[in-house]
Amino acid sequence: MSNPTCARCGTPAPSEDLPLTWVTSVEKGRKLVYCDRCARENVRSIESKLDSAWW
Repeated sequence: MSNPTCARCGTPAPSEDLPLTWVTSVEKGRKLVYCDRCARENVRSIESKLDSAWW
């Protein structure tokens, strides 16, 4: 199995296990992950539960 990648910027996770600083989201039935940088830059939108298309 390959390492997950950030759904926003494409940064690969350092291993198959996601770092605790990464965010997991379910949008339209799909599980997406976001790296710590993208999560920090979009924390208000994530907390508002906006789909990533609105960021």
